[in-house]
Amino acid sequence: MPTDCSSDSLHFGTSGGRQLVGAFDGGAITSNGGVLLLSAADRAIRLTERTARCFRDLRAPEWITHTLENLIKQRVYGVALAYEDVNDHDQLRFDPVLAAALDKPDGVLAGKSTLNRLEHASKVGHDRNHKLDHDPKAFERLFVDVFLDAYREPRSFIVLDLDATDDPIYGQQEGRHFHGYYDCYCYLPLYIFCDRHLLAAKLRSSSGDAAAGSVEEVARIVAQIRERWPEVQIVIRADSGFCRDDLMAWCEANGVKYVLGLAGNARLLAEVAPELKLAKRHAKWTGRPARVFKDFRYRTHESWSAERRVIGKAEWTQGEGNPRFIVTNIHAANGGARYLYERLYCQRGEMENRIKECQTDMFADRTPTPTMRANQLRLWLSSLAYVLMCAVRRIGLVGTKLENATCGTIRLQLLKIGALVTLSVRRVKVAFASSCPAAGIFAQAQRRLCRGA
Repeated sequence: MPTDCSSDSLHFGTSGGRQLVGAFDGGAITSNGGVLLLSAADRAIRLTERTARCFRDLRAPEWITHTLENLIKQRVYGVALAYEDVNDHDQLRFDPVLAAALDKPDGVLAGKSTLNRLEHASKVGHDRNHKLDHDPKAFERLFVDVFLDAYREPRSFIVLDLDATDDPIYGQQEGRHFHGYYDCYCYLPLYIFCDRHLLAAKLRSSSGDAAAGSVEEVARIVAQIRERWPEVQIVIRADSGFCRDDLMAWCEANGVKYVLGLAGNARLLAEVAPELKLAKRHAKWTGRPARVFKDFRYRTHESWSAERRVIGKAEWTQGEGNPRFIVTNIHAANGGARYLYERLYCQRGEMENRIKECQTDMFADRTPTPTMRANQLRLWLSSLAYVLMCAVRRIGLVGTKLENATCGTIRLQLLKIGALVTLSVRRVKVAFASSCPAAGIFAQAQRRLCRGA
């Protein structure tokens, strides 16, 4: 009997003497089976529910097909699943497991136009198509609240990492400016993390200093943290781009410690010249890099309002000197020079990995809309996807080989899973691929995330 072949079949040669063909006619099959883990993490920390309270919805209730919370879920889950653009949702709206995660297993999700109005939720009253608005202050508080809620008991000591990065733009967006260091037109968002927790993602024009607005952001976050954890000791850590007198003076006046990079100059290099010679001799004797530290008091001629503690690292490596400096208000009794530089300041580099996760894995650098307000909202939605993935990692993956994995790795191994979805009167059955390599980790994460559900 001849084999029936559809004109839509995709031919891949033969296999075991048989024709090898394919077609997109499998029915209710998804490649996003792991979205159920995102949904479970969302319920555990109530992220999208709380995010919905940051919006104002003036749509007529009788005409609402897609609730505000579902729109947020669809957009945030989509970013976590690697669908960075709203255009993707014209097909993704038919995904059976995403629909089940949004409690609409029999329905169709929102299309790109509806989600686009969510991302432009800043024009209430302008015309009949814009009935959503958002409260930036509420968004800013949300990220810190989620961080605080992650701990059952107040922490006694935390380090807040500050850094700026480039967000290239290619249109005529509001706030567009050319940045000489990055050699492109870009925004210059400010990120603040505590460990893996994202506390702030502030979109800024690149026309200003890297530290612009950092005092206001730090003051806001510190005040919110101290409302819940009044006894916590806080250290601010950042590179030399944030070594500004206003930030240091604010920390000194408000009981916050800081460890900041300090750009070298002739005076600073002269201070560590003897130590650099000593390091050079030691390196020649041992044939290995050598470091000598010097702890001293220093004040700039004009820009600093007070004399401060500076630590100089006189290092000789690869046949040349590599002096570096930090400034701190931590007393020597609470931290020696080597400890503060090597064990505290140098750990700042880990924040670069967190920014890469936000920018690369969660598409936080997609800011194509004309206004900065709308682009800030897009940045926050991507940041929420990062927070949700961190919740999956923090709650569900502890003790597994993925407990320290990046968001991209978690997505690849746990979210992009093939599954067949079938509906019956009593249940929605999601049949995951039997050959999934991470099935054991997935099941363990599900148990932890759904505990108490």
